[in-house]
Amino acid sequence: MPGKPSKHLETFPNPRPGRDYEVSFEIPEFTCLCPRTGQPDFATLRIRYIPGRLCVELKSLKLYVWSFRDEGHFHEEVTNRILDDLVNLLDPKELTVVGDFNVRGGIHTIVTASHPRRD
Repeated sequence: MPGKPSKHLETFPNPRPGRDYEVSFEIPEFTCLCPRTGQPDFATLRIRYIPGRLCVELKSLKLYVWSFRDEGHFHEEVTNRILDDLVNLLDPKELTVVGDFNVRGGIHTIVTASHPRRD
């Protein structure tokens, strides 16, 4: 039986904290609802980050992404919310979330939200 959607994200310690490296995820089945019409919006999420002390655990990320399925969100808001949640959880050196939303009404929307590198 699959798990249930959850907003609870989990972490594990960065296995190489002395080295900067990039972690990338592509999530091609992101779904939320249009807040105006209630129709589903489909997107590919791309998450890229350079870890600080922590990394995000993948099963919790999957359940977190699933939790948006029945919620109404504008593309801009949901992309920035995911960025904020991951930055607050991980305190990464750098993190970018790209929401590449399928065409709706003849418009293809791509939203890119970034957390800059801190030195």
